[in-house]
Amino acid sequence: MRIGLIGAGNMASALARGLGEPALVSDLDRSRAESLAKEIGGEAVESNRAAAAGADAVILCHKPAQLEAVAGEISGDAKVVISILGGVPIAAVEAAYPDRPVYRFMPSIPVEVRQGVVCYAPGTRAADGPEREVRELFGRLGTLVELPESLIDAATAVMGCGPAFYSLVIEALVDAGVAHGLAPDVAGTMAVESMAGTASVLRERGNDTRELRRRVTSPGGMTARGLAALERGGVRAAFEDAVAAVVGERR
Repeated sequence: MRIGLIGAGNMASALARGLGEPALVSDLDRSRAESLAKEIGGEAVESNRAAAAGADAVILCHKPAQLEAVAGEISGDAKVVISILGGVPIAAVEAAYPDRPVYRFMPSIPVEVRQGVVCYAPGTRAADGPEREVRELFGRLGTLVELPESLIDAATAVMGCGPAFYSLVIEALVDAGVAHGLAPDVAGTMAVESMAGTASVLRERGNDTRELRRRVTSPGGMTARGLAALERGGVRAAFEDAVAAVVGERR
């Protein structure tokens, strides 16, 4: 399946690297399209229409507000439409691309190393197109989770924004370690590798966070004191507020 990318921004670039396909790339910023195309062994084309005409499926990676304008250019040439547009429901994409199979995916930045989470909601005509092939393509990128579209916003807050939230947690932990004498690069390595290792253990143990905390935390010990400080600091409430802010903002 030959892919056409409409847009070459951060998420499009992450997708392209993870998919490993020599895609056709179109972007208003010609130099950005050329740079991404060169990186993935693809081709920067002169227009959105050229990308759609030469591809088996187009991935909409442009700004959500450009839906109608881009559809006006390519709807006659697009054969299969894959949307990663945040906050744009399937119904809106299907209205812009009538009689085309539409698939909605919401990826996270780690898809570029094939360790992302990708949420999927099929359009009403998904079965009329190459749904199995499209799912297999995006399945390369990490963990594929099919959800009712009504849950996509909540899922995006957890898995799409999650890498930024986790990065902030690491920054805070590193800063705290540096304040107590660790070199920044040493503290950074410790924090990143600890998070990566923790994720691996949880993956192997069925995501049982309570059990892992129990194993690490001795009654009255150092970890217990640290966890108590985090609870007093409102870490749970902060994450609840962060997810609520994302979901509320997107409604």
